Amino acid sequence: MKQKLMAQRNHPHAEAIYRVIPATGGAFAVEVSIPGSYPTKVSPFSTEADAEAWIAEHRRRVQSEKISSRWFRSSSSSG
Repeated sequence: MKQKLMAQRNHPHAEAIYRVIPATGGAFAVEVSIPGSYPTKVSPFSTEADAEAWIAEHRRRVQSEKISSRWFRSSSSSG
């Protein structure tokens, strides 16, 4: 019987670093830095608290997807 090995990989955002930064017009943005990639900005947020809430929700979703292994799941089989 062949044993199928599946590589465990993290969600692309599992190691992301989040930082709330000021944006134009008194709004806020979230800078998301992923190792090996250029930082990106998510905006606009009316308040710093809204930006922090987005970060918390995004981290929760990333953790949930990591646990359920929805990322990098292979549907192919070898014979």
